[in-house]
Amino acid sequence: MENNAGVTTEVSLASMTWQGVTLTPSAAKQVASLTKAGQCFYLSVRTSGCTGYAYDIKMIEQPKDDDLTFESHGVTIFVALKAMPFVDGTEIDYVRQGLNQVFIYTNPNVKNVCGCGESFGV
Repeated sequence: MENNAGVTTEVSLASMTWQGVTLTPSAAKQVASLTKAGQCFYLSVRTSGCTGYAYDIKMIEQPKDDDLTFESHGVTIFVALKAMPFVDGTEIDYVRQGLNQVFIYTNPNVKNVCGCGESFGV
């Protein structure tokens, strides 16, 4: 990155200040029920679909050293550092609609979503 004086500066994801990722009470309850003893709720993104990225949720045994940790409604969330520019400020909700159950992401960074809802772009 170059500033007005023509000096190149480097910005590190690890040195940034993040808003974080939060859960609604409904999502926190669901995450707590999904995580077995010794597992962690992990959020990242992967390339997918026609608009670029998809949310990637996993249950992992151990977070990586550069993963970020957020606490929401008594539940710990681990987020991949490389995913933070895409998910920072996101609130995750859990909704039941008839027989369907789904996590809903309210992400302020999203600029477009594909028609089927599979992917998003920032």
